[in-house]
Amino acid sequence: MAIEVFNRVEEKYIVNENQYRKIVASFGDNMKTDEYSSDGKFYQICNIYYDTEDNNLIRTSLMKPIYKEKIRLRSYGVPNKDTKVYLEVKKKYKGVVNKRRSTLRLKEAYEFTETREIPKLESYMNPQVLKELKHSLEYYDAQPKVFLSYERQAFFGSNDSSFRLTFDKNIITRRDDVGLENGIFGSKLIDYGTYIMEVKYIERIPLWFVKTLRENDLQKTSFSKYGTEYKKYIAENEEENYVEVRKYA
Repeated sequence: MAIEVFNRVEEKYIVNENQYRKIVASFGDNMKTDEYSSDGKFYQICNIYYDTEDNNLIRTSLMKPIYKEKIRLRSYGVPNKDTKVYLEVKKKYKGVVNKRRSTLRLKEAYEFTETREIPKLESYMNPQVLKELKHSLEYYDAQPKVFLSYERQAFFGSNDSSFRLTFDKNIITRRDDVGLENGIFGSKLIDYGTYIMEVKYIERIPLWFVKTLRENDLQKTSFSKYGTEYKKYIAENEEENYVEVRKYA
């Protein structure tokens, strides 16, 4: 069963193909693939990001405040209307991520985000999280703004399952036909052979992996998939009236 509420630190690194191979080779017995990455395969993640009419959530996020928030709907693979998906609110305060999510069927998630009416409760739903999501959706008058998908390979620590590593590639985005069920198509966000590595932990990074980071000369980055998409969108639509974000890039 997926964890629905948790706190952790998340760090991001941009790695190339050669670095990716060296990092994975360094795992030895320290890491295991997660349930979706059996045999080391990449799997598809699809998201819809929700925002205010004037994109205030992502604009605020790009200013790097001590607190920021995102609302998104996530599926593993391309879903149909009866597929179970995850509606979540992701909050970050002073570098610590708090993610709260509830399972819903896709058709329930669409109806909930549109009407703000909590659906008839089923065993797979989290009632408390749904109340929190209802508040966020209403407070921001959140609307579906961006489809964003990528292929992910995920690992967790053999001795500490709270230590996780993910590699994301082939990031695709679009602002039209954002429904998760519509499939994978849109604009490419990063170059082929580039990976976004996320390091996720509760207390500390294991020493063996600190050594791996140093050996590959990797430095943390503040890369945001949604933030990068938004800056690209603004650059391509400069005639629109918007609050400038380039100075925060």
